[in-house]
Amino acid sequence: MSQRFDMEAVAPMGHKAMIGLKLYLANISLNHTQKELIKLRASQINGCAFCLDMHSKDALKYGETMQRIVLLNA
Repeated sequence: MSQRFDMEAVAPMGHKAMIGLKLYLANISLNHTQKELIKLRASQINGCAFCLDMHSKDALKYGETMQRIVLLNA
């Protein structure tokens, strides 16, 4: 398996934006499920399969339904 690219090196502005989103979400009053849905939607937009997998599993763990996850991009 080939190594994944280093986003910070390849796209430093994109990496900075993702870190900003993570810090912002850590300090707002949404529940875990809502925060994961936001991260999942951002991952859909930026096309990261690794992050889509991770955030959909986390959303399920926090009680989100598969139907809402599948329909999130609608």
